[in-house]
Amino acid sequence: MASPSRRLGSNGPSVSAIGLGFMSFIISAEAEEERTATALVHEAIDLGVTLFDTADVYGPEFSEILLGRALKGRRDQVVLATKFGNALDRATNPDARPLDGRPEYVKSALEASLRRLDTDHIDLYYLHRVDREVPIEDTVGALEELVEAGKVRHIGLSEPGPQTLRRAHAVHPVTAIQNEWSVFTRDIENETLPVARELGIGVVPYSPLGRGWLTGAIQRPDDVTGRRAQHPRFATDAFETNRILAQEVTALARDIGVLPSQVALAWVLAQGEDVVPIPGTRHVEYLRENVGAATVSLDAAQVERLSSIATKVAGERSIRPEHLGIEAPEPVSAG
Repeated sequence: MASPSRRLGSNGPSVSAIGLGFMSFIISAEAEEERTATALVHEAIDLGVTLFDTADVYGPEFSEILLGRALKGRRDQVVLATKFGNALDRATNPDARPLDGRPEYVKSALEASLRRLDTDHIDLYYLHRVDREVPIEDTVGALEELVEAGKVRHIGLSEPGPQTLRRAHAVHPVTAIQNEWSVFTRDIENETLPVARELGIGVVPYSPLGRGWLTGAIQRPDDVTGRRAQHPRFATDAFETNRILAQEVTALARDIGVLPSQVALAWVLAQGEDVVPIPGTRHVEYLRENVGAATVSLDAAQVERLSSIATKVAGERSIRPEHLGIEAPEPVSAG
């Protein structure tokens, strides 16, 4: 099945217009999970999806392990992205660094991901969150060495502030940034997006479906399960406001005869040809729906109708400040 493609940044690979986020595979790496993951990955490839995104911290480790197994025999058909920087031992070691961008950690994290993913290189390797205790130049310098060694093809940053992005790109070209971006969340547009476009850096939105709000499936508090139950935008004092806003997406989807999730993804795609969202799912039927959004076209009036929603959303977009892309004081590199 042919799928529209887009280029990630001015120096990056051509990928499917919609990728697949693999964050949902965090339960285990046992046989049942492996069957589910493999069926999903194979269907995605058959549908033309070429960008697959995971991270070492998902599980932790289970997501990478399962994706590596699922890609066996098909690795050369995809662009494989993973992320590092969230210390994996923080749950068991109270003294662990919550974020780690030290050059020595960059290299050890990469080697561990290569083993779990059963590959000799990562196509797009992201710093998952910026370590404010380490100059970004030092972290990106280590990533550059991995590129020179052939173990990484392209580098990315997740949730960088605009000045951090500039400083990183000055050391080595950044191919893509990964930020939350959806009808419900438009923070990236204020400062970081203009810098990315000035520098020719692609944008990979995560949570393009508003963490589930924009699928039309959440109608009652009982529909909120798992990690969502802890999220500010599903809290009791925010629920009704956000439910009503999500209905605006559902109403437009009904008007044009598609699904709410497809409208939400079509809005993200309409933000520019440099944008490649990575909705996540465990279910083949939802995967098919998401991929189908690449063929949904919104006119200017429909895009504008949706664009005003974000200013009315109730609740913070994250429970963790380091996920908000806020610029921090710049650490000074020794020497």
